[in-house]
Amino acid sequence: MSADPQVPLRADARRNRDQIIAAARTIFAEFGPEVPMEEIARAAGVGVGTLYRRFPDREALIRAVAVDNFSRVLEDAREAAEQEPTAWCALVRLLHQSVELHLSVQLAMLSKKAHEILKEDPVIARLREELLVELEAMVQGAQDEGTLRPDVAEGDVAMLFALLLRQLESRSPEIARMSTERSIAIMIDGLQARPGTPLPGRPLGRRDIN
Repeated sequence: MSADPQVPLRADARRNRDQIIAAARTIFAEFGPEVPMEEIARAAGVGVGTLYRRFPDREALIRAVAVDNFSRVLEDAREAAEQEPTAWCALVRLLHQSVELHLSVQLAMLSKKAHEILKEDPVIARLREELLVELEAMVQGAQDEGTLRPDVAEGDVAMLFALLLRQLESRSPEIARMSTERSIAIMIDGLQARPGTPLPGRPLGRRDIN
């Protein structure tokens, strides 16, 4: 088991933990969650022993990175809702900012082991539910404003975003970033309220994607 995240850490221990999580986030996003722990320690600028004191196994590190990512996106969602003048603006801002969610989506999609870790963790489940509640409020608010098409729900937006963030083969990181940005722009354009192609079925809520 990893150290209890509720127990306060000394400044140097906290710094080491943050460095490890930041390095793992970057490496997992590029190479997947099966990268040797030694490489993560090297990228974080800490010794392997330090890494294993904070995260005794890969499962603990994957869980910590995912919790960190979902926490960041949840904070972004709440800030967007508070700071933006409309629910539509908040939704657009969240979709553009949510690069952090990219890694959590990738972890679940690219590794069966990581998927099981994320699926069963109660902290991640709570954060995911809180994020979907924030997204639901944005979607309903934007529909009340008349800016978001009325035949979608928060589950549709979440599923679209997850599909969009599937890692595709690309010639370069620049092309990958550009394709993601273009895809987000196309998705946002398709979510706007205006005459368009009728959608089959019914709007998907957050309970439909659990």
